[in-house]
Amino acid sequence: MKFETQNPALVIVDVQKAIDHPSWGDRNNPYAEQRIADLLVVWRQKALPIFHIRHASTEEYSTYRPDQDGYRFKPEAMPKADEELVTKNVNCAFIGTDLEAKLQSKKVNELVVCGVITNNSVDATVRVANNLGFRVFVPDDATATFGMITREGKSYSAEDIHSIFLSNLHGEYAEVVNAKEIMASLDHGL
Repeated sequence: MKFETQNPALVIVDVQKAIDHPSWGDRNNPYAEQRIADLLVVWRQKALPIFHIRHASTEEYSTYRPDQDGYRFKPEAMPKADEELVTKNVNCAFIGTDLEAKLQSKKVNELVVCGVITNNSVDATVRVANNLGFRVFVPDDATATFGMITREGKSYSAEDIHSIFLSNLHGEYAEVVNAKEIMASLDHGL
């Protein structure tokens, strides 16, 4: 992988304490937060744009409600005062927010989108970003999801859901790589 510009943005989606609630069930990729922290270190060292996306649910029983402990960012993805913060209340970080305008104001056209949940907010954000004309990279090891039971009652593991959704994004909406590839590209290309 290779960045085409000198200003790729890191977009970290919904890495809040809410995802640690047991109601979500079994999760894959227990090291996703560490990979996100690794990406943050490199982005901060290179003074590249960082966007923290925070979900503020309006659903009564959501672990992401602003009046819940789950609304707080996880330590590995804690924003610094000079980093952009975008609050959303739907699955896509572009809908009902000023994310697109903020990216455009910084002349960003390449994004690295990471965070949770692979098959929900990450997927929705990546698809819309691509449709808006952004070139998108998704580090598979800096995203995570949970198992799922279909409406027919079939159970799928978190790893299966993760793989299926990332495979669906790869090639059409994004380039799915890993965090090391992204960091190496930054070291060699910027």
